[in-house]
Amino acid sequence: MPFAQIESQKVFYAARGVSGAPLVFIHGAGDSHLLWNRQLAALADVARVMAMDLPGHGRSAGEGRKTIDEYAIAVREFLDALDISQAVIIGTSMGGAIALTCALEFAERVMGLGLVATGAKLRVAPAFLQGLQMDFEATVQILVEHYYAPNAPAALKAKSAQQLLKTGAPVTYGDYAACDAFDVRERLGKIRVPTLVVGGTADRMTPLKYSEFLAAQIPHAQLVVIEGAGHMLMLEQPDALNDVLRRWLATLSL
Repeated sequence: MPFAQIESQKVFYAARGVSGAPLVFIHGAGDSHLLWNRQLAALADVARVMAMDLPGHGRSAGEGRKTIDEYAIAVREFLDALDISQAVIIGTSMGGAIALTCALEFAERVMGLGLVATGAKLRVAPAFLQGLQMDFEATVQILVEHYYAPNAPAALKAKSAQQLLKTGAPVTYGDYAACDAFDVRERLGKIRVPTLVVGGTADRMTPLKYSEFLAAQIPHAQLVVIEGAGHMLMLEQPDALNDVLRRWLATLSL
């Protein structure tokens, strides 16, 4: 399995496809590259597709970062390590915040921006932040219930809970604290790369209005709404998301 060396640590990434433009998927808080398995398989014929484990997550060594900016630097270093000058960067939730930051701080490295179930400001309820520190396991179960639409299979919820528990309280709390401090609402107009925004109508973590705001504020952004999808729409409705991503990638002339 491939690893990339960034700073003094290694980060794991899954890769599919050998030709086409580089496409990097970034997972959300407390998660791993496994979130994007269905997208890796579906898009391998149109791009060189990668999904990284952020530092401290999944198979990546080290500790999690404390801010979204620090995670964005880790993504830039990941691109450096693989000698990728530009990539399409697609992120969800915290990963969307990281992708946004990359487009704002390292615009020359981003050829396209995909924002899935995320927002320009990611305020986290104080009860969640406190719960992640005081009663991690119980709070994980509450979070997972908010991740999914009401009719989502129980097996998906169980896998998400397992992943958060595996990541552990320190990193997961740090991720949510980083999200809570994130706010680029006043900077969205500076983004100049082709941008796709995808939101679900049943998302309780980043409600659809978050996606609508992104699409309204980012110049020429395209908004796609997936009916009935919750926060984990890449797991709940993978085929719908894959179709959206495939159509959008085709417009980028990669």
